[in-house]
Amino acid sequence: MASRARDKDAREQRERARVYQARVELNASRTRRRLRDNVLGGVVGAVLLLGIVGAQIAYYTAGPGVPAPAPSPTTTTTSAVTPSPTPTG
Repeated sequence: MASRARDKDAREQRERARVYQARVELNASRTRRRLRDNVLGGVVGAVLLLGIVGAQIAYYTAGPGVPAPAPSPTTTTTSAVTPSPTPTG
């Protein structure tokens, strides 16, 4: 009977070790995946942000968002002499 109990204990111990190892590997793979997803999300977010900023700059410098040019003030010189009133009288 003692050998059966030892065999059962050994079998249960191997099963517990196998389940523990599987749990450790699952945790490690989840950690790697989270890290990869976070890095990928950061890169995609940065590219998206740069694209948005670039689009805004292009819109306001070359697109329809460009402000209308203000007319520059020019001085006009009149060559006509205004006649001075002649005194009557």
